[in-house]
Amino acid sequence: MAEQVALPEQTEQLPKKMRWFDGFAMSMTMPAALIATLGASVADLGGWGAAVLWAISMLIAMGVNWIYTELATMFPESSGGISHYAAEAWKKRAPWVAPLASVGYWLPWGTNLATYGAVTGALVQAQWFPESTWTMDLGPITLNLPIAIGIAVILFMYLVNVIGVRFTMAFVYITAGILMIPLFAFIVLPLFSGEWRPAELTWNLHGMEGLHKALVWLYIMAWTTFGIEVCATFAPEYRDSVKDTTKAIKAAVLFCLGVFFLIPITLGGYAGEAAIQADPATFFVDSFASLIGGAADVMVLCLIASLLLIMTTSVADASRVLFMMGKTGITVRSVGKLNRRGVPIRALNVMLVLNIVVLVVLQSPLAIIVTGNLGYILTHIFAVSGFFMLRKDRPNAVRPIKLARWFVPLSLFLTAFMVLILVVGATGFSVTGYGGYKELAIALGVLATGVVMWFFVQKSDARKAQESESPTR
Repeated sequence: MAEQVALPEQTEQLPKKMRWFDGFAMSMTMPAALIATLGASVADLGGWGAAVLWAISMLIAMGVNWIYTELATMFPESSGGISHYAAEAWKKRAPWVAPLASVGYWLPWGTNLATYGAVTGALVQAQWFPESTWTMDLGPITLNLPIAIGIAVILFMYLVNVIGVRFTMAFVYITAGILMIPLFAFIVLPLFSGEWRPAELTWNLHGMEGLHKALVWLYIMAWTTFGIEVCATFAPEYRDSVKDTTKAIKAAVLFCLGVFFLIPITLGGYAGEAAIQADPATFFVDSFASLIGGAADVMVLCLIASLLLIMTTSVADASRVLFMMGKTGITVRSVGKLNRRGVPIRALNVMLVLNIVVLVVLQSPLAIIVTGNLGYILTHIFAVSGFFMLRKDRPNAVRPIKLARWFVPLSLFLTAFMVLILVVGATGFSVTGYGGYKELAIALGVLATGVVMWFFVQKSDARKAQESESPTR
């Protein structure tokens, strides 16, 4: 088994310019992602089933992220987020957890530009250019209007992040503010209309079959609810890494818990399950138009803004994780560099190329999404179990925030429950049609490739360290 090799300390440091409410604004990605998956959950689970299961998923995320408040303050200078916590906790027992968790965490965040860029292109074409159906064959790939728009969006988001963190945060606040329009419409306005009928919502979780379906959906929902941990990734960039990190996580937990429970009830009770089942992907466009008048164009613009918010947060988060991976030798060290503005430019360049390739070649990157979900939950399993290990292995470590003792057994329970969700959800294809054995094989292959790359980097570091210690001839 390869041992991690310590090379001279890196001096690259991210600038400390953010406050806790900046991290909270980043977490608004999660309610935006809920809008994209809400219809399918209501159609399959029923309105009450979806509301309760979203709340359960968010409560699990609350426990998990409360644990991360202690870990974040233990490693306040780490931009690796939960993958770094996992690596630190497991490095003596299983150093290969570091690349496994890092790749598992980075990939879903890192490829969101391709995923939501394609969705943005499809929305723009459907709403404003329905007659534009041109295609361009370029050998093994084909371009069309949605893909061209998606590429333009990827380039735009890349430039937003290259300029610097303050400009990025300004863009986040604008898109998060626009997101408040559909959230307000979906949570508040149905209550004052005569069409809200919560009593007509159903519960489609019955017996052992219902339990199996619930576990599969918790696997799917985890990508949305657990994502509030993005607040921890920016710990080294907060002005007060300890206080700002914990405030951002707690605010995100409480806000998202309310949103995720209320929207299936309010919007589901207004639109009706029949309408949602007929068109789970875009049913809320008609609901929005009927709530505030004929405003389909406004609704599409709001949706695009929410997608831009997801992409902004994703590229900011993933680029910092990749930067940390390079800095600590988990992957090629050359990506662990900052430019003069303190931006992880090489990590951004890697993401730019990756997302354009994914979008152009795959166009509908289902395999990447499934790969991301598998690795993402696996990373949480390593990080939460790492809380227990760090309490055991480093009892005297500096912990500016030290949680109560009962969080130790809670971490073990959450770890076991997430393992159950992972095993059942990753193989529950027949329940929701979410992936298949091909996608599962791709997921395992990508994670294994990350471990192999880490092994070779460690070997290279060991050789360099040995050469530097040998006497000069």
